[in-house]
Amino acid sequence: MNYYNFLANLLTGSSLLFGFVSIIFSLEGHFTFASWAIILSVVFDGVDGQVARKNPQPSAFGKELDSLVDVVSFGIAPSILGYVFIYQSFHFLATLALFIYLSCSVFRLAKYNITPKEQLVNYFLGLPTTVSGGVLASFILIYRRYTQLPPSGIFILLVLVLAMLMVSRVKYLNLDCLKEIFSRSKVAILVVLLILSLTLAIFYSITSVFSPELIIFTLFLIYLLFSPFMVKLLKFEK
Repeated sequence: MNYYNFLANLLTGSSLLFGFVSIIFSLEGHFTFASWAIILSVVFDGVDGQVARKNPQPSAFGKELDSLVDVVSFGIAPSILGYVFIYQSFHFLATLALFIYLSCSVFRLAKYNITPKEQLVNYFLGLPTTVSGGVLASFILIYRRYTQLPPSGIFILLVLVLAMLMVSRVKYLNLDCLKEIFSRSKVAILVVLLILSLTLAIFYSITSVFSPELIIFTLFLIYLLFSPFMVKLLKFEK
């Protein structure tokens, strides 16, 4: 038995479990739990990728399984969470926007599966579905804490932006490259901590509330906004 494959698939299954649990929580109206379940799914997805990369005999089955799980955990689960949280009845624009988001997440994963591995040494083509799902989940966590107003227009706009980024040719650093950057550069760590501290300070001065979900949302935004510039800076583009 290849223990790397077994462990990676077990972690992938855990990511699927939390994606499924998120859907159940959303349908039951437990939106905070549903959001945190997606965040936990993000964590398991990241860990299973690291375990799979240590495998001297990579599994084609594991790669396909991971993509199918990502569709559920970061495509379907965030779509259901966002729709049920914000809209109490049928909403055409939201349905259309979330279908576009789900379709783009599927296209993104299909494109990833057929892209030669040597082209993705340091970066991904298009925003990873893991990040887009995490952005939506943490966005809803923040709105539940800071406001009672349903952010329908803002949410639809965010959904469409994330959808377009997933199928774009914008390059985003992968986890291995991020680990290498942070292990070699203290400046990168300081910049992230500075942005994070400023964001927390601004929100605290306005709301007098410190929230872990704000940290998570800010980290996702830092990756979303600055990762493409890091790709250009580090000359990974071809």
